[in-house]
Amino acid sequence: MFVLRNHWRSLGLTAVMMSSLNIGCSTQPSVVSENSVKKPVFVKTVAVVQQEVQQTSRQPATVHAYHRAEIRARVSGYVAEVKADIGDVVNAGDVLAVISMPEMDMQQQVLEAKVLRQKAEESRAIAGIGLAEANVASQKAQLKQASAEVSRSDAMLAAAESEFSRTSDLVDRRSLESRMLDEARQKRDAARASRQAMMSAITSAEAEVGVAEAKLASAKADVAAAKAETRIAVAELEELSVLMKYAVLKAPFSGLVTGRSVEPGNLVREAREVGMGKPLFVISDVSKVRIHVPVPEADAAMINPGDVVTLKFPSFPGQDPIVASVTRRTGDLDPATRTMKVEIELENSDGRYLPGMFGEASVDLSSKMALNILPARAVRFTSSGDAFVYVVGEDKKVTITDVNTGFDDGNSIEITSGLVDGQLVVDAHRKRLQDGQTIEMMAK
Repeated sequence: MFVLRNHWRSLGLTAVMMSSLNIGCSTQPSVVSENSVKKPVFVKTVAVVQQEVQQTSRQPATVHAYHRAEIRARVSGYVAEVKADIGDVVNAGDVLAVISMPEMDMQQQVLEAKVLRQKAEESRAIAGIGLAEANVASQKAQLKQASAEVSRSDAMLAAAESEFSRTSDLVDRRSLESRMLDEARQKRDAARASRQAMMSAITSAEAEVGVAEAKLASAKADVAAAKAETRIAVAELEELSVLMKYAVLKAPFSGLVTGRSVEPGNLVREAREVGMGKPLFVISDVSKVRIHVPVPEADAAMINPGDVVTLKFPSFPGQDPIVASVTRRTGDLDPATRTMKVEIELENSDGRYLPGMFGEASVDLSSKMALNILPARAVRFTSSGDAFVYVVGEDKKVTITDVNTGFDDGNSIEITSGLVDGQLVVDAHRKRLQDGQTIEMMAK
């Protein structure tokens, strides 16, 4: 085998050498195959153009109820009745459920009795004012009488003094006996004593008037205190009545019952904090809906109320896009997401849009920009998603150039870097071209 293999090798080497000698010594021209020369590829080209484009911000959109209220218990007790269920349409003030609170019923009776007692105390205090006023009037009358007695005593004392003086003069002239002077002196002294007694009676009457007036002031204070106690009792009763009203859960506005988590007989407890515990009912007003769109920081400053918005919902694949306008915006960025919430209102009288529904919003920004644009078909993408184009040089050779893209509406793509205005690139082409490959441009 080894000898045979070497024999064939030697024969092959000889054949090659003979072929080389024949080629080198041949005087005939060599014939070259047409396939050995690469033919130019005919392609269509397109130029990068600069045009003013309406910038848009395409973001996810979520449907929210126009108003949404979570109904929780403000009091503790057992559910006596449930009068609404999910899917029910309710009007403002409609009863949703009733909570039974027997202990509050008893407390209400106690407070009602307390109010009655305080009103009785108030009536008694008012009657005390009347009695005190009568006593004051009586004491003032006695004071007036005492004052009148003092006036009479003054007159009697003046007469006694005059008689004593006259009698003393006559006794000195021996016209009367001395005993007559003694009688006149006694009358004068009696008049003085009477006047002094009347003055003491006036002082006593004045003191009695002061006591009576103090009692009147005390009676008035008792009335004020009784009225204050009555007001306190009435306020306590009213406070309890307000709390008892919370035992009847009512719809705060007209809408749809979109949540219920309570059954008859359930023990419910007072929600002392906002958002505490699971709500007993959820009422949603879906006659109109709010569409919330989180706009990133780069676009937030260019969105204003009234800007045009195009909405699409995957739930309605055959529906034409909805054209609306921005209703309002928050005006600040959420620090967690660096986005600004934009809100669009839509009429929903037919209940077509459901809270929580997902969609896509394309918001036309307030400003327009001049962008380098290529048809979307002229931009290729690698398997990793990087964009590139076939740039056509003056020598009609292709250069594979990486580009960065921006705005894309499905028909046109913005070229943010890698190309300049007016530069030619290969338009749509089925086959992949090689870097440096020669092309021929087809007539457009």
